[in-house]
Amino acid sequence: MSTAAEQPAEPVAVALIEPVRQRLVLLAADVLARMPQDEMPSALRTIARFTPAKRARLGASVLAAALDADADFRAKVAEVIAQASPQLVEAVREGTSTTASDPIDTALVAYLTRPEGWSELVAQANTRWAAERGKDDATAEEISRLREELAQLRGKAKAEPARVRQAVLAAEQASAAELGDLRKQVRARTAELRAAAQELEDAHGAVADAQRRIDAAASAQEAELRRVRARVAELERAAETNRRSARADRDVDDARLWLLVDTLAEASAGIRRELSLPAPSVRPGDTIASGRPGARSRRADDPAALDGLLALPNVHVIVDGYNVTKNGYGDLPLSDQRQRLIGAMATLAGRSGAEVTIAFDGGARPPAQPPVPRGVRVLFSAADEIADDLIRRLVAAEPEGRPVVVVTSDQQVVTDVQRAGAWTVPSEVLLARLG
Repeated sequence: MSTAAEQPAEPVAVALIEPVRQRLVLLAADVLARMPQDEMPSALRTIARFTPAKRARLGASVLAAALDADADFRAKVAEVIAQASPQLVEAVREGTSTTASDPIDTALVAYLTRPEGWSELVAQANTRWAAERGKDDATAEEISRLREELAQLRGKAKAEPARVRQAVLAAEQASAAELGDLRKQVRARTAELRAAAQELEDAHGAVADAQRRIDAAASAQEAELRRVRARVAELERAAETNRRSARADRDVDDARLWLLVDTLAEASAGIRRELSLPAPSVRPGDTIASGRPGARSRRADDPAALDGLLALPNVHVIVDGYNVTKNGYGDLPLSDQRQRLIGAMATLAGRSGAEVTIAFDGGARPPAQPPVPRGVRVLFSAADEIADDLIRRLVAAEPEGRPVVVVTSDQQVVTDVQRAGAWTVPSEVLLARLG
């Protein structure tokens, strides 16, 4: 019973009716008999050696004073009540209605547990007990009055034997009937009071249930409102992401279109410069001979042919990095291989004006890439792909019509990029061109 243990040790002046005081003394005497000697209040150690009957009779005032002043001792007595009447203890502690309970029990529990406002609970219980006792006293007075009248009638009956005896008998019967009626009325009123108290307690419970339902509905509505707001925010973020993605896609498409238009413009300008050449003596149709058709090669096998490709307008040169360096600088560490190729391609890009991209496998990606010279783009493949796949994606990203040159000796890559419309140059040819 933590409630009692938390109360101050100073005595509190509260009037207790005699039945409550007697029960408190009996409970305290019983608890004292079961307490270890070292846990007993010092004022009670003397009477603890008495017999139970003598302890409650002779130590009543000492036990009552200890209950009022010693919070620990009072808490131990309160534990006994909590085990015997847990529902009443809980009702008194929570401040719920206790009008249906016995006023003596209510005052006893309130005094021992001492919840907030316990002194008012004791006073209310005292008032209820006094009211019920007043009714019982009135009934007892009426019974006493009737008995006195009966005694008077019996006295007269001695003088008037027959008539008086008959009158006395009638009076006794009337008194018994009236007494029975009074008892029935008392029981009926008591039942009505208890029923009213129960109805009041039920009403309090219904109000509490209704409040809990209202709180639950409000919490559910608040949670739904938060969920809707979160969904709206999520949709707004998704819409913004879609708008940004659409803008990025448009930017990529615009860049590809600009490159294609720029390539066509430069190509048409070159063609116009070449129009001064004499007319060809052979038409394309004249080259078709009987037998198996041939295919035009998209491969440059010597440095001169590579220079011709580099001279194409707006050309994009894609280099298979390690395929070139391992053929030309295989004795160097990978970092030195990369830097040597990047430097050589930067010089070539500066002379030719071509766009240069070097693709390396991402598995050997350095922790920190040194600065790249102007005119060269260095890319590493993702963790789940190789440089060959990166080269294929770079070729596929270019608009149709822009000249693309792929430098590699990997035949599978050569086949794939030629099928996509790119020119290919063996790694040895580029190495020869770079010297």
